[in-house]
Amino acid sequence: MSGQKKRHGKGHSTLKDVKSGKRARIICHRAQGAVRQRLLDLGFVPQTVIEVIRRAPLGDPIECRVANYKVALRKAEADLIEVEAV
Repeated sequence: MSGQKKRHGKGHSTLKDVKSGKRARIICHRAQGAVRQRLLDLGFVPQTVIEVIRRAPLGDPIECRVANYKVALRKAEADLIEVEAV
């Protein structure tokens, strides 16, 4: 992240850090522009509970369950979503 400090609140991490089979609640996301709109359109909105289903062998992409459907996100996108454990 070329010199940027990660700013996680107390007890918060990013979706990228959630282990397979675990659930988390979205706090906020730091995405901007088209990526932000895409995440919102896919259901990654604050207070939504999501579940990490599995990861590809090299860790990218990450498959998540949001509401009643599954979505695959790149690690870079998942790193923009702040979550807390449920």
